[in-house]
Amino acid sequence: MAKTIVAALQIGSDYAGKAATLAAILGFEARIAASGAQLVVMPEALLGGYPKGELFGTHLGYRLPEGRAAFARYHANAIDLDGPEIAALAGMSTRTGAALVLGVIERAGASLYCTAVFIEPGKGLVAKHRKLMPTGTERLIWAQGDGSTMPVVESGAGKLGAAICWENHMPLFRAAMYAKGVEIWCAPTVDERDVWRSSMRHIAHEGRCFVISCCQVQPTPAQLGLTLEGWPEDRPLIAGGSMIVGPLGDVLAGPLEGETGLLVAEIDTDDLVGARYDLDVAGHYSRPDVFRLEVDERARPGTAFVTPQGE
Repeated sequence: MAKTIVAALQIGSDYAGKAATLAAILGFEARIAASGAQLVVMPEALLGGYPKGELFGTHLGYRLPEGRAAFARYHANAIDLDGPEIAALAGMSTRTGAALVLGVIERAGASLYCTAVFIEPGKGLVAKHRKLMPTGTERLIWAQGDGSTMPVVESGAGKLGAAICWENHMPLFRAAMYAKGVEIWCAPTVDERDVWRSSMRHIAHEGRCFVISCCQVQPTPAQLGLTLEGWPEDRPLIAGGSMIVGPLGDVLAGPLEGETGLLVAEIDTDDLVGARYDLDVAGHYSRPDVFRLEVDERARPGTAFVTPQGE
């Protein structure tokens, strides 16, 4: 039997910046090692932060100087994938024996991406997934990913894929990942709502895969000294709700609400064949004679330089 222990580390970005956030993550090393987890999933935008409520000085048709300054500060708090933060996490992965999947704000020149990174013990960063479709006003600060970063990663825990927050609501994205054979669906998020939890159970049931949903947890605006228009001062900015779901939609652990913590469950990927006996949406339950999905996995850089032959 392919039994393994997996975990969700529910934690929030520290408003003091990425160094403080990284220190908080590394502070869980002993607990991760003691849990025996072979995979730990962490929330969306954990390193770099999810600036909930920030307007970045933007109005339709114009932007204010203070908004540009706010973006510059946010950009400075993002990370480079060859930087010290990833190196530190790679070290923790190797020491604990746990693969890590977590959300970061990735710097690429002046642009930012909401990215999920895959870190393997002894190997470090092995893959990344850039969020394909930032939601709402996230599009002001994050660029769109393309089909070149939609990996399914072979790991000691199983075949890992990642969908970030509301990407999980994209049916064709899900279909593509199911076709790639994902066994453990990692869902870094900042969505705390009950309907999100329903979506996580639906994806597990639809894809007949294990789902690890990991949400940030943040205090109230009052505790942070913030005032956000339309947001109650005594309501947490992000209330958590991380959970681990089995391939028939059964909740194996969680939801963990309102606190930082390590949520752990034992899974068995050998159960997936039986689970797909009556529903394999990428196999016998598909209708390729009626439906066909084409996925473009080419990188789409903004500039392509073509050198004439012979030069």
